[in-house]
Amino acid sequence: MNNIDKCLAIINKTLNLKSNVLYEDDAKKILKEFGIPVVREKRVLDSNEAVLASREIGFPVVLKGVGSKFLHKTEIGLVKLGLNNEKSVRNAAFFIKEKAGNDLEAMIVQPMIKGKREFVAGMFKDPLFGPVIMFGLGGIFTEALNDVVFKIPPLTDIDISNMMKDISSKSLLDNFRGEKKADKKNIKKVLLALSTIAMEIPLIKEIDINPLIITSNGDIKAVDSLIIIEKEQNKTVKKPYISRKILASLYTPDSIAFVGASRILGKWGHLLPINTISGGFKGDIYFINPRKEKIIGKNVYQSISDIKGKIDLVIVTIPAHKILDLIPQIKAKKIKGMLIITSGFKEIGDKGAKLEKKLVKEAYDAGIIILGPNTMGICNPHKNFFCTGAHAHPLPGSISLVSQSGNIGTQLLAFAEQQDIGIRAFGGTGNEAMVTIEDYIELFELDEKTKTLVLYIESIKDGLRFFKSAYRVSKKKPIVMLSGGRTKTGKKAASSHTGALASNSKVFNAACSQAGIIIVNQPLELLDLSVVFSSLPLPKGNKVAIMTLGGGWGVVTTDLCLEYGLEVPDLPKSIISKLDKILPLYWSRANPVDIVGEIDQKIPLVTVEELLKWDGCDAVIHLGISGKRILVNKMIESMTSIDSGYSRKDLTIIRNMVLKHENNYIEHIARLTEKYKKPVIGVNLLTDNKTKTLYKIDGGKYKSVFFSSPEKAVKALAGMFNYSKWLKNINNL
Repeated sequence: MNNIDKCLAIINKTLNLKSNVLYEDDAKKILKEFGIPVVREKRVLDSNEAVLASREIGFPVVLKGVGSKFLHKTEIGLVKLGLNNEKSVRNAAFFIKEKAGNDLEAMIVQPMIKGKREFVAGMFKDPLFGPVIMFGLGGIFTEALNDVVFKIPPLTDIDISNMMKDISSKSLLDNFRGEKKADKKNIKKVLLALSTIAMEIPLIKEIDINPLIITSNGDIKAVDSLIIIEKEQNKTVKKPYISRKILASLYTPDSIAFVGASRILGKWGHLLPINTISGGFKGDIYFINPRKEKIIGKNVYQSISDIKGKIDLVIVTIPAHKILDLIPQIKAKKIKGMLIITSGFKEIGDKGAKLEKKLVKEAYDAGIIILGPNTMGICNPHKNFFCTGAHAHPLPGSISLVSQSGNIGTQLLAFAEQQDIGIRAFGGTGNEAMVTIEDYIELFELDEKTKTLVLYIESIKDGLRFFKSAYRVSKKKPIVMLSGGRTKTGKKAASSHTGALASNSKVFNAACSQAGIIIVNQPLELLDLSVVFSSLPLPKGNKVAIMTLGGGWGVVTTDLCLEYGLEVPDLPKSIISKLDKILPLYWSRANPVDIVGEIDQKIPLVTVEELLKWDGCDAVIHLGISGKRILVNKMIESMTSIDSGYSRKDLTIIRNMVLKHENNYIEHIARLTEKYKKPVIGVNLLTDNKTKTLYKIDGGKYKSVFFSSPEKAVKALAGMFNYSKWLKNINNL
């Protein structure tokens, strides 16, 4: 009999007793089968047997009451520690029997394991992601301090190493107050065993090992365990397959039809055609409305059937209850996609949900893909196809944006247009009746024009698919994500510490980090990160050199770097010696390099290049050089308001000279980035309506990037480093 069969036999014995909670010693038998070091113990029925077992094991001992109703024995007083003689064992047995009453089914005798350090490890089934492994600080402080981390199995060596590194109490795993450092190899065995159990015995719903004691010599012992069986296996409802090829074709239509086209200003049937036409769409456009009057000078058809030409995509804005009638016409025309802008489906309640379900079934049976409903639309700048609720026409680029909030998505499109940030495609997912966030991730995984994927997410439908898809995509291109509602606590009832410590947001964020997703906290950070990923090389490490026009910004930026996991190393003597030749005697002679407001335009160029040459530097942040033109313009305005005698020609020459120097500096930074293959990120001295985040250089592989604050620059660089580190770890597996 192999270990799986032995474990199943123990589980079936418990189920035959009409219980789903294993006796503690049975739970440990399963753990032992998978190599987890458990404490020696013996089950007994009364005080006499407890005394005999104590003699055999050796004093001091621990006595515990067990029963299917006792999930947390310590909390209800059914655990007696440090029993040094037979009398104390008998007294403890009598106490436990009286305390537990008729619910007591047996007692367990264990040796008293001493150790100052207690951890917790476990597994539980998450409603979205399935099995989740947990590790952290244990004992009586487990739930109070909540110092735990989560990972989705199967676990890799990197996953396990990160679990031990990511807890706040990780120092307890090293030499601690005269006790030897923990045997991390055995901790790794425990976590790997839990991962294996989770994958191979789906009947197990929860495992809780608390405490997992670290002894004074560093050994690991599981002294208490809880295993709960899942009486009924959840049946997974398989989602209908969405063809990636057909889905991609909906973003590149050569002909579109607006069902519900309107002449009335403000209606979606008017807004979307205006946006699409003004955006420069070159394909055929058809308007459908029961009335035959012309709209925007174009002929109007009464139905889809009246159109003789080919249609690639139907955009629907008619009321929800009328959309089902479109399915036969769309099927007859062999149209593959519907973009349903219309609201009035599951977002309004049960009635709308039933209508949406029926619509999806009929569309799927007809071979039609539905985008939405209740969506703000889609766009593809490479096709001059802008069919969204916002009149934003960003440049074509390499950033694909998928948003479960139409408002946030279109606001980001508008900002991208303002800042000349190139967009590959945008999709507002709406209700995701048929095409879900997971489909979009897999769509842009295969899209060669997409170099960075940006997500705004409020919910996911298939956690495991989301995790696997994101993990796969992250190996090829970065994913930047903002999640809404991340502070909401999960409502899942959990019997163990392991499950009780989890929440929807904690498990979700843990899964995203494990999959290589870069998580941000504010909407515009989505574009900040996407800009640096699409414009700069990844840093090879976390060492940052800082150049600043003034000391204060350098101090602030240094603090931010340290807070976000970046290092600011000391300058070597060789660089100090070189900079001594171009900077005044009172410069900082340190990293950050304070160029003390020098106006010589060559100084920042030389300084940045010297820093990039330095092997101890992986990236450069430079502050206050770009934006001087604004300062000069304001100074000139002040001068002319006081004295009208200044030569306009001379002032224009000054303005143009400063502007030329600034443009040269921006271009030179991009050239240096390409030369040294290190990211260089700027912070503007001042900003105005002409200030951009991104500056393209003719013929250049990389671009110049400037942010409005040190915090934006540091957070963007930290995101790049975290992704680079994740990639390095994955490639080393």
